[in-house]
Amino acid sequence: MDKIAVLIPCYNEAQTIEKVVTDMKKALPEAVIYVYDNNSMDDTAKIAEECGAVVRKEYMQGKGNVIRRMFREIDAMCYIMTDGDDTYPAEYAKDMADFVLNKKVDMVIGDRLSSTYFTENKRLFHNFGNTLVRKTINFLFHTGIKDVMTGYRAFSYQFVKTFPVLSKGFEIETEMTIHCVERNMLTENVVIQYRDRPEGSESKLNTYGDGLKVIKTMFKMFKNYRPFTFFSFVAIVLLCLAAIFFVPVLFRFFETGLVNNMPTLIVCGFVTIAAIQSLFSGMILSTIAEKSRIDYETNLHLIDMEYKKLVKSVELEEE
Repeated sequence: MDKIAVLIPCYNEAQTIEKVVTDMKKALPEAVIYVYDNNSMDDTAKIAEECGAVVRKEYMQGKGNVIRRMFREIDAMCYIMTDGDDTYPAEYAKDMADFVLNKKVDMVIGDRLSSTYFTENKRLFHNFGNTLVRKTINFLFHTGIKDVMTGYRAFSYQFVKTFPVLSKGFEIETEMTIHCVERNMLTENVVIQYRDRPEGSESKLNTYGDGLKVIKTMFKMFKNYRPFTFFSFVAIVLLCLAAIFFVPVLFRFFETGLVNNMPTLIVCGFVTIAAIQSLFSGMILSTIAEKSRIDYETNLHLIDMEYKKLVKSVELEEE
């Protein structure tokens, strides 16, 4: 078991990976640097290995797939996740690790948006997307996360071993944030100085395609974690639609004693039934979600016991 494991998922980062690994070694000399190469077509893996990193392969394409592999294979007291593009300064890693190791924090967020991100990042829609996702998640989940989509984070062993990675791509950061908030795990914020990619280094994030995936993930997780709220909103929308079309039919009936728009009345009835079904679906799924939270807490106790055994074995080896 490592004390600190630095996780660097990489795809075609030959231009910057040497500096990222070297900087992390200086900032955290006690850490083990893991570089997971995700089918790079350049010398990323070779350069990382020459710099002293532990290099492994993940053949399923996508950042989410790489993170899943990392979390499954690596045991550590503290995990630092960063990118291989040299946009996140290594000097903040020490403070982030300290939160996890000494203050029992489950996830530390490297907050770009409170410092230099909006001036350093030249992609307008990335700025807009980060702001939109952050505000939407804070509204839906009643939280105050400063940076939802940052790739610079620190995690505890308990978070890593209980986090179900479902995303395949860049939605993974959104998934991590919502999971941590919804499972009532302790989070902290470290403001970092963000710097844009060096000239010649290209981002793998597709502004529109990956942006839509992030938004889809956000609402899917809201539905899964807060089903009663989600389906109650659907029920209210359906009832409002039914009322809009039903009221004119009702007024005409009071005036003439006749129902002139029978098809409209029938459709309104079906829409109302759908609204009632939606409400009861939310109630049932809410009970299932509550059971899931109970199971998660039970599993967390088991993971914590396993963690203590691993730490004890490491301490005995050191003695």
